[in-house]
Amino acid sequence: MPAGARIIGAVAVLCGASVMVVAQGGAPTAPQAGQTAAPGAAAPAAGRQAARGPAPAAPDRALTKVPTPNDEGDFVIGPAPYAPAPELTVADGVPKGTLHEFVMKSEDSKIYKGIARGQTGTVPYERKVTVYVPAQYVAGSMAPFIVVQDGGPGTYLNATPPALDTLIAQKRIPVMVGVFVANGGGDAQGSERGLEYDTVSGLYAEFIETEVLPRVEKEANVRLTRDPDGRATMGGSSGAAAAFTMAWFHPEWYHRVLSYSGTFVNQQSPLNPETPHGAWEYHENILPKSPAKPIRIWMHVGQRDNGATRDEASLHNWVMANDRMAAIFKAQGYHYQYVFAMDSGHTEGAVIRHTLPLALEWLWKGYPIK
Repeated sequence: MPAGARIIGAVAVLCGASVMVVAQGGAPTAPQAGQTAAPGAAAPAAGRQAARGPAPAAPDRALTKVPTPNDEGDFVIGPAPYAPAPELTVADGVPKGTLHEFVMKSEDSKIYKGIARGQTGTVPYERKVTVYVPAQYVAGSMAPFIVVQDGGPGTYLNATPPALDTLIAQKRIPVMVGVFVANGGGDAQGSERGLEYDTVSGLYAEFIETEVLPRVEKEANVRLTRDPDGRATMGGSSGAAAAFTMAWFHPEWYHRVLSYSGTFVNQQSPLNPETPHGAWEYHENILPKSPAKPIRIWMHVGQRDNGATRDEASLHNWVMANDRMAAIFKAQGYHYQYVFAMDSGHTEGAVIRHTLPLALEWLWKGYPIK
């Protein structure tokens, strides 16, 4: 194994069983009052007002059946409590993948050197990358993979490897590598994480492609496919916006996106005059004015998600933003599944653990499983 990499053990997380529950009746009740946007959220700049043109209709909140890996369209699940999916409990005898860790230093990057801090200059930082390699991986073969934003300790790193163990063993997804990339630190405007995730450009995807993936191949001793249909990207909140941005600006690299509580709102910093409303521009201008791209997307939002009671002019209503994204995907004929989670908030861990296996299986539909 190359220097700098280390195996940190076989993957196993024990969780309870789950049955996804569908909301009964019609539309969900209104979100609770008093909901605010994410920390650091800013109102539109003075003198500039949000566009007030006609918006796409919100998806129908009524649902008649549980969403399955074969379904497309809009679904409602809940209400709470949300039990962990049974796939997160790896059964006895199921081959368990291994996790490999390495650290990337900002001073070695050509793209993200760090955020300038007044007179102190650029503050260096480190990010950890964790690579899941399935037990079934054949050394030297090209593997499909998923890049997970906010890949440090937390729900994604805890829940995704056991889900992959189970789904791969059951041949519900291909034998695939997981690449968990920690962010550069902080949140929202003025932070390294905000710069990486909330910027509406191809730069973050280029960082992953040119700096992260070559290290992954070297440190974990794997080969990653160059086929965009075998490449997925995933995240929550701003990490979800980053996941979509990766595929949107570089569809030659990524065709599959998994989004929890996507921050398709105005978090971009520094201001880009070409996209003055940040990721809000996706449903306001970019997608409606662009031909469809070969992107397959699974997406989610919570009933009490960030900014759920804020108006359109705020540019910070996550429910409104995700509703509009889904409506455009539907109108333009994208392959998408949109899950509205009753009685839940922003990137709620219980909802992620409840839905992740189904989301991953849906995401990889159409890809060869050997």
